[in-house]
Amino acid sequence: MNVRERTEELEYAILSPYAAKSREGRRSQPLEPCPFRTSFQRDRDRILHSKSFRRLKHKTQVYIVSGDHYRTRMTHSLEVAQISRTIARGLRLNEDLTEAIALGHDVGHTPFGHAGEAAMAELIGHFAHNEQSLRVVEYLEKNGQGLNLTWEVKDGIVNHSGKHRPKTLEGRIVHIADRIAYLCHDFDDSLRAGMLGPGDLPKLVSDTLGRRPSHMITGMVSDVIVTSTNRQDILLSPLMKEVMDTFRSFMFERIYHSALLAHERQQAVFVLRELYGYFMHNPSALPAEFLEREERWGRRQTVVDYVAGLTDSYSVHLFNEIFMPPVGSML
Repeated sequence: MNVRERTEELEYAILSPYAAKSREGRRSQPLEPCPFRTSFQRDRDRILHSKSFRRLKHKTQVYIVSGDHYRTRMTHSLEVAQISRTIARGLRLNEDLTEAIALGHDVGHTPFGHAGEAAMAELIGHFAHNEQSLRVVEYLEKNGQGLNLTWEVKDGIVNHSGKHRPKTLEGRIVHIADRIAYLCHDFDDSLRAGMLGPGDLPKLVSDTLGRRPSHMITGMVSDVIVTSTNRQDILLSPLMKEVMDTFRSFMFERIYHSALLAHERQQAVFVLRELYGYFMHNPSALPAEFLEREERWGRRQTVVDYVAGLTDSYSVHLFNEIFMPPVGSML
């Protein structure tokens, strides 16, 4: 019995009967089993080593002009993975599956956060980062070959947000952990930015969770574990659901839709709109690997894939290179 087989056996002995088991993971293209890593561990590694994951370090979470200590999409994904593993361990569910889903859930996110996502949706009629994340891992990574992930990981990625729920409990953990992470960490970043003070929190939130982000995370995670134990679902208590809904409404009003960040959002939308229009009219300017995809996917989808995959900094670099005159060379 090799290391992988021993790990698979331990899953059946230790994990909850409701947990997803690595041995049962399904892929569209079969792989020769690894002697050391389970199927979900391999998926985690494939995502972690992908170009789309690396690009997350230069993609906005909330604050486009950010200092060294503000969250990015990458640090957010790592924080979601940590919270997800804690919940999974508390419920004896599959930690490797939750980690793989968490690391991959935002790889399709646009530059400039949700302002960028809204811009893409406006341009093409429909765009959702969860769907684009699935597209990235299934079709775009590895020069168009995709990562050949298991069905369980792909289901968790595409359904971490949107109207459908993940089929696995591990995917449902990531759905809740994502919300816990962005509420608490975006609040923390808003304190650092001076846009909020600890006393600004709604009374229900501060009375239930306190005012320190670390205490808030602990309270929410504890509630999920206690409420979901011995249940075939991942749930919040009625009180915690009300608290999180109140917290979320507060953050949307005061931060995500804040007038103070409106100018940044407008700038982001303008940059992406102009880049999209330019490449639609000048497809030969796309990188060679994207030009090769136009016949399969069509021009619009190919341009969307390219623009949505850009980082914040490279979007601005491209915009300047394409649209701004080289003033320095004229001096």
